[in-house]
Amino acid sequence: MQAKLAVLNKLLTHYGKQNWWNHSNRLVDWVSMILIQQTTQLNVERALANLEGKLSVAVLHAMGEEELQALIRPAGFYKQKSSYIKALMAWYVSHGASLDKFAAIATDELRMELLSIKGVGEETADAMLLYIFRRNVFIADQYALRLFTRLGLTTATTYKALRAECMPLVADISLETCQEWHAVIDEHGKAYRRGHTDEAWLRQ
Repeated sequence: MQAKLAVLNKLLTHYGKQNWWNHSNRLVDWVSMILIQQTTQLNVERALANLEGKLSVAVLHAMGEEELQALIRPAGFYKQKSSYIKALMAWYVSHGASLDKFAAIATDELRMELLSIKGVGEETADAMLLYIFRRNVFIADQYALRLFTRLGLTTATTYKALRAECMPLVADISLETCQEWHAVIDEHGKAYRRGHTDEAWLRQ
């Protein structure tokens, strides 16, 4: 556990704060977590530009699916994603359409609810918990799995296994650090994949 912690802190020092998913309108980030699936950030930004002036829970909840599909078409898979966004908004409205309503719900219980929503898988649910609901969770995405595997710090082969292994790391840290760890893992993964960095400095 200490070896993983050392790696995460080195990454944070090296890459610095990324300030991910921190839009003043948290709904923008929430919808983006659906739009980003199987596409690029540029395509997400094009879809969000189309949604300008319509990014409110009430508007998205009331909007017809065909209209929503047309607006988010640049993000690809627009039929599926429109149904996912509608399902997410319906779920949120059914809970009072207020983030404060979720404060008393335990993280594990809230995660199970999120996983029950159409289009929300484990990684997306954890991203929502971490950045929208502000809960300390570890996002065990492919970048994290590959990083710890390359460094010989895990034998996990699945999201579920690595998440369970790493959750103790985030139990007693600040939410900001937890959020930044995820961001710098992904930034490092992208740099490593492109050959812009090695990992010798992480092994010291």
